[in-house]
Amino acid sequence: MTHIKKGRMKSKGSNENRIFLHHCNNQSIQLLALLPMATTSENPKATISEIPKAKSESLPSIIKAYWLPAILFSASMFFQLVAIPRSFPPSHYDVLGIKTYSSIEQVNEAYQTLSSNWKTESAPSSTLDMIKIQYAYELLSNPIWKRDYDIFGIDEYLHVMEKVKEKFFNKEFSDVNLPLLEPTSFESDQAFDVISSDNYISKLQNSSALLVQVFSVGSNQCAQFSSIWKRIASLLEGIANTGMIDISDYKLATYLSEKKYTGAPFFRNGLPSLLAFPPGCKSSDCIVRYNGELSVDAITDWFATTILSLPRISYYSRDTLGQSFLGKGSRHKVKVIFVSKTGQRATPFVRQVAKTYWPYASFAFTVYREEESVFWSNTFGVEEAPAIVILRDPGVKPLVYHGLINNSRLIDIMEQNKHQVLPQLRSVTSMELGCDPKGYSRAGNDTTVWYCAVLIGRQSTELYKMRETMRKVQEILDVDQQQTATSALKEKRLTFAWVDGEAQKRFCLFYVNGEDSHDTCGPRRDITDVPRLFLVRYKRNDTEANKNIDKNSMNMFATIASRDVDPTSQLVALYKGLDETSQIIKWISETIEDGDSRDLPFHRTSTPELVPEDADPIWSRGREQIISSSRGMKQRLGNLPERINDVMGDPRFGPMLLLGALMSFGFIYLRRNQSIKSTASQLKAEGEGRPKMRRRRPNSHKNQDLPPSIADMQPTNAFQMPFTDSDSD
Repeated sequence: MTHIKKGRMKSKGSNENRIFLHHCNNQSIQLLALLPMATTSENPKATISEIPKAKSESLPSIIKAYWLPAILFSASMFFQLVAIPRSFPPSHYDVLGIKTYSSIEQVNEAYQTLSSNWKTESAPSSTLDMIKIQYAYELLSNPIWKRDYDIFGIDEYLHVMEKVKEKFFNKEFSDVNLPLLEPTSFESDQAFDVISSDNYISKLQNSSALLVQVFSVGSNQCAQFSSIWKRIASLLEGIANTGMIDISDYKLATYLSEKKYTGAPFFRNGLPSLLAFPPGCKSSDCIVRYNGELSVDAITDWFATTILSLPRISYYSRDTLGQSFLGKGSRHKVKVIFVSKTGQRATPFVRQVAKTYWPYASFAFTVYREEESVFWSNTFGVEEAPAIVILRDPGVKPLVYHGLINNSRLIDIMEQNKHQVLPQLRSVTSMELGCDPKGYSRAGNDTTVWYCAVLIGRQSTELYKMRETMRKVQEILDVDQQQTATSALKEKRLTFAWVDGEAQKRFCLFYVNGEDSHDTCGPRRDITDVPRLFLVRYKRNDTEANKNIDKNSMNMFATIASRDVDPTSQLVALYKGLDETSQIIKWISETIEDGDSRDLPFHRTSTPELVPEDADPIWSRGREQIISSSRGMKQRLGNLPERINDVMGDPRFGPMLLLGALMSFGFIYLRRNQSIKSTASQLKAEGEGRPKMRRRRPNSHKNQDLPPSIADMQPTNAFQMPFTDSDSD
C-alpha cells in the first residue's frame, strides 16, 4: 500500500513539475518578445535610449515657415481697423442722432432738440460739433440736396464745412456766419436736348457718337459747368450728338450710374458726370466715363481722341515748321497750315477734316506773333491771324485764307485744294482722276474715250523742272481756245498727273518699257534721272467686253483669266520730243485728235496695281469695335486706382483675408507636423542600426497545442483522472 502511494505521489509531483517548467518557458518567451531588439552584432550594448531626438526649432525658421499667414493676418487687421472705418465715416443722420433716410420733419425736430440743449447745458458742445450739426441740418432740410445725398451719396459742399471748421476752430459758434450753405438756382437750357427714360432708346438708335451730361438743378458745380457745356456742345456740332439727363429721373440715372458692392448707385466724381457712347453703342455696357478736368480743352480732346479716334494736329514754331513739317512731310501731299492767334488745340471738327483728307494733305498748327509778322508776310503772305495757308506744289505761290472759317467753308476749301496743281497719280487718286483702266472718266460714266497725260520719274531736280513745265502746259490749255487739247481738258476728258517712278516701279516699267527704262523706273542706279511723259488713251466698249466674256464662258480657265483683264482698252503714246511747252502742247493735241478720229482696235490688258505710298495710321481706322471702359489692357490699367479704392471700401475683404490667414496657417501646421513625424521615425530607424522586426501575433490555432500556464485557474485540456488505489479504499 505504501509503495503504491509513493509511486502515485511521485507521478503526481512530476506532472506538476512539467506544468511549472512549461509555464516558465512560456513566460520567458513572452518577456523576451516584449523586450526591444536593441542588441546587434556590431553594438550589443545599444539601447532605445540612445536614439537621437529632434532638435527644437529656432525662431527664424518658424517665421520663415509662417510668413504668408502673418502677412494675411496683418492685412486683415489693417482693413478692419483702418481702411473700413475710413470708408464708412459717420453720416449726417448720425450727427443729428436720427435714423438713416429720416424725413425732413424728423430732421427739423432733431435739430431743434440739439439747438435747445446748446442753451440749457452748463457745458455746451464744442464749436466743431455744432458746425457739423448745422451743416447736416442745412443739407438734409433741402429736398434736392437730401434726395441726391440719400440716393447717390452726393455731398459736394463738404469743402465749405471744412473751411468753416478751420476758420472758427478756436472761436465761439455765435461768430459763425449762418447759413453755411447757399441754395443754387440752376435750370437746364431748353436749347439742349434733354434725355429721359421715355426717349432714351430712340436717342441710341442713331449711329453717331453721343456725349451725355448727368446734372442736378441743385448742384452748384453743375451751375458753374453750364457755360463750359455750351461751348463743348457747339464744338461737337456736326461731329457727335450731345444730351443732358436730370438726376431726378431716378430710373435712367440709376441705370447709367456706377454700382457699389452692395448694388447702391453712385457717381464716383460727383456731378456733373460725363458719359460717352461710342458710335454704335446701344447699352450701358459700352459706356466710357470721363474722370478728368472739367474744361473745354480737356473734355473735347478726350472725346475726340478716345471716342471718335480723331488725330491730334501738332503745333510747330517758326523755326521747326520748315525743318520738321515741310521738310519731313510727305512730298506727294498738300500742306495745310493753320495759323492761330491763341494757341488753342485744334477743334474736333478740324481734326475730323484732317482725318477725312489725310490721304491728300498734311496738317499743322502754328502761333502767329506780332514780332514775327514780317516773316509770315514775306514767306507765306499771311497778314494777320487766324489764317489758313495751303501749299499745293513746290515753287507755287501759297494760297491764304484770312479770318475765321466755319465748318462748311473749311470743307469747301479742302475739296478745292486737296490735289496738287499737278496731281500725283496714286492708288487713292487714280479713280478720282480718271486714270484707272477699271474706272471711268472724270466726264462721267457715259464717256467712251478719255486721256491721261502722265509724267513719271524719280524724285530729282529733273523731275521738279519737268513738273513745272507740265504745270505751264496745263495753265496755257486752260486759256488757249485754239488747241484741241483745250476742249478735252474743259470736258474733263483730259487729265494731267505725275507718278513717282521709284515707288511705282512695276507701273513705270509697264508704260515705259525699253532699254533705258532704268533711268526712270525703280531705285537709282547712277546719277542719271530722265523723267518721261506719256499719254494714255482709254476706251470703254461694254459690248466688246461682254462679248468676249460670253464667248469664253464655257471655258473655265478663260473665264478666270478674263476677270483679271482691265475692262477698258489702253493705247500708250510716249513723248520723245524736247522739254518745251509749245512742242508738248502740240504733241498732246495731235495725239488726242488722232485718237478721237480713228477707230483703233479694242485691246485689253492687265495693268499693274499702284502701290499704296502711305500705311493706314491707327487713328484712321476708327472704333471698328465697341470697347467697354472695363475692357482692354490700357483701360484696365487706367481703372486700376479706382478698383483699388473700391476694394479698400469693401467690408468683405477684411474677413476674406482673415479666413485666408487661418486656412494657410492650418495647412502649413499640418504639413510641418507630418514632416517632423517622418523625420523622427527615420532617425529612430538609423539609431537602431538594423531593420525593425515586427512582432507577430500568435495565431489561435498554434496556441492550442501549447501547455497551459501556471496562472490558469484550470487548463482548458485538464481532466480529473480517477485512481483506483486511493487511501479511502
